[in-house]
Amino acid sequence: MAMDFLFWLPADLGLPAALLILAASFFSSALTAAFGLGGGITMLAVLALVLPVAAVIPIHGVVQLGSCLSRTFVQRRMVRWQMVWPFLLGALVGALVGARFVVALPEAFLKSVLGVFILAMLWGKIPVLKLRVQRLVFALIGVVTSFLTMFLGATGPFVAAFVAPALGDRREVIGTHAAMMTFQHLFKVIAFSALGFAFAAWVPLLAGLLAVGFLGTLAGSHGLSRMREADFRLAFRLLVSVLALDLIRRGLTPLFA
Repeated sequence: MAMDFLFWLPADLGLPAALLILAASFFSSALTAAFGLGGGITMLAVLALVLPVAAVIPIHGVVQLGSCLSRTFVQRRMVRWQMVWPFLLGALVGALVGARFVVALPEAFLKSVLGVFILAMLWGKIPVLKLRVQRLVFALIGVVTSFLTMFLGATGPFVAAFVAPALGDRREVIGTHAAMMTFQHLFKVIAFSALGFAFAAWVPLLAGLLAVGFLGTLAGSHGLSRMREADFRLAFRLLVSVLALDLIRRGLTPLFA
């Protein structure tokens, strides 16, 4: 009887682990809907605790695809599509290239470099760019981050470090960033499917993760609408800084192990 009840779980994944990642999907989606990021890395950390290593990045990609898509839908009127389309093209190129080198680069080095660069972009002074130059920049960001996400999983802080200074309204930041990350995760999921990852065994659990993630997005979006712009900007920068420092820590830790 117990086995019949657990038919929706992949092999070797128990009910406590499934409930843990379902709860993480809700809270990580709420966090990202309220602050623009943080949920992706949170979800990645939880998945890494309970899933086989080979499944972490592909499953994370599907969960984040659902979370980002729901944020894009909720904030669809605030999305700056003139910034998203160049990113989309770059993301497609980055995913195609990353799929060819997914096991070839040192992850620790990538994490450290990414963390340092995020801090530089966040606290440095980024010039206001003309639209034509801005489109080129976001196309390049699409290439780089979609390449890196094949190895690291969560590159949202990198993208956010460029999106936030370019936009004046927190809802534009959340919506535009969500749309960009939707395409990035979509291409990543397609790439892992082409590489042979068996998503079919995970479909029932993934459906649950996407459903509770959508509820988390609605909850977080409600909190966003009640937040002052100045409070959002401060919380956003502090949160991104913490995530960047954690990336650097995880990159350097193997050197001292």
